[in-house]
Amino acid sequence: MAGSVLGLLWLWFGVVHAAMLLDGGWREVRPGDTPAAVLEQFRQGQLAAFDPSLLHSFPREGSGTWVVLRPQPPWVDEERVLTIYPPALGRITVFDGEGPISTLALDQAGGGQPLGHGRLAFRYPASVPASTLILLRLEPVQGLSPPLSFHLESLNAFLGHDAHWLTLFSACFAVMLAMALMALCFALMLRDNTFSWYAGYIFCYALIQSIQTGFLFHPLEATWLAPSASLLESAGIALSVAFAALFMTRFCELQRFAPLLRAPVLALAIGMPLLALMRSTSIGLLVDVSQALVDPLLILGALLMLLTAIVAASHGSRHAWFFLVGWTPLLALTALSTAQLSGALPGMGWISDASVVAGAFEAIVLSIGLGDRALTMRRDRDMVRALADNDSLTGVLNRRAWSEGAEALLEESTGRPVALLFLDLDRFKLLNDQQGHRAGDHALIEVAEALRAELRPSDLLGRYGGEEFIAMLDGVVQEQAMQVATRLCRRVHRLEIPVNQEFMLSVSIGVAMRTSIDTVEMLIERADQAMYQAKVSGRNQARLYDRPPGITDQAWPRVSEVEP
Repeated sequence: MAGSVLGLLWLWFGVVHAAMLLDGGWREVRPGDTPAAVLEQFRQGQLAAFDPSLLHSFPREGSGTWVVLRPQPPWVDEERVLTIYPPALGRITVFDGEGPISTLALDQAGGGQPLGHGRLAFRYPASVPASTLILLRLEPVQGLSPPLSFHLESLNAFLGHDAHWLTLFSACFAVMLAMALMALCFALMLRDNTFSWYAGYIFCYALIQSIQTGFLFHPLEATWLAPSASLLESAGIALSVAFAALFMTRFCELQRFAPLLRAPVLALAIGMPLLALMRSTSIGLLVDVSQALVDPLLILGALLMLLTAIVAASHGSRHAWFFLVGWTPLLALTALSTAQLSGALPGMGWISDASVVAGAFEAIVLSIGLGDRALTMRRDRDMVRALADNDSLTGVLNRRAWSEGAEALLEESTGRPVALLFLDLDRFKLLNDQQGHRAGDHALIEVAEALRAELRPSDLLGRYGGEEFIAMLDGVVQEQAMQVATRLCRRVHRLEIPVNQEFMLSVSIGVAMRTSIDTVEMLIERADQAMYQAKVSGRNQARLYDRPPGITDQAWPRVSEVEP
């Protein structure tokens, strides 16, 4: 299904479409060959026939290969363009019956020739008869040469197809680079190397595809990189695999969901760069070994990462599914492209460049996965913070978190009235003794919910001790504070939580208003004393701090010194 969609997409911008039919023949270059002799041999049927519209592998060793193309009728004498796809590294010389007339290469454009984005292109003027035989010489190249196809189309059709290619591929590369840059920004902000490995992988993959499609040379005009393009491509492949393996290890949480496969994936991340270093040396043995190992290691590595992602996903890794969705189409295209190198699938010429579209798709999918990872990390961090700040039983702030919040509130509310309410449940020890701690815990939960419902969201509510709660109210004057405290007393009493057959659970509340010299500790001290006054006055009531005449702070008893 995915292949059909990509195939239709490729047909849309016309690279596989040839408006003019061609016959073809080829043979290897021999000493003493002349263009006229090769053309005559073609007319006599002495060259190996092939279909130019299909991908065909030509030997590029020795002195190179001759290729002859014959346009089929009907002939129309108009400006037309010969295109060679894919734009493989190495030079291709265009001949007429007398000798060379132009050289096509990724790092060379000029002489009025179209740039041929994604293809090598040669322009024939209308003065050249449409039936003229086309003679090409494929110059020798080092390493493996991809199969080639040849197309002849009118200049207008070529320009239209070229514009479509340039639009689509510019968008794909822009998506990949934008995703990589965004990941780098997140890596700096979140200090998470997962985003860095992802950015490195996407950047290297974009570099590889820009070389293979010629985008790096035209339209980016980085033709100065053409002499080292093969080495640059090899390094990019090695680094992309290494970055992908490192990214996968953290993104799919292999330590947790696929621990046995984590070591092989990390070994792949180390092995591919080592092969690239071996190939870059001038030691023949190392170069031969690296060239012999790189393709098998690439295939095995891709399958290993696919298997690892499947295992991690099946064991519960949410982000492994993102990896599978983004990675699988690219892996399938890579396998098909590798098969083409051995002569398979000659009619599926869209596979090579479709990898760019798949790369952009993968970049988007993995970016969504990284966004989900960032949100998950933030949610987990908020959950940890909530667990650290909140009382595990009642859910209100614990003593430490409440004290930190109260100090910050006092600093921010300079000039505004602030009230502190100190609440202590009446006869709570008796409830625990007679009904058990489970009933006591249930009572604390109900009271906390009632207090939270009665107070404003901006009010700071916390559990100060066993049966003690504390609240700080910002922007509340004395009369309002007393009204709130009285309302809280009534709300708790209306819960009708029995202490025993004689008493219902109630609360005594002390209220203290902040003065200009108060600290949090001073406010708590005064509210605690007011709460004691409420208890000795009969409980289930609120009292404003009012120091009795002749009683000092040091002599004033603490609530812990009296019966709750």
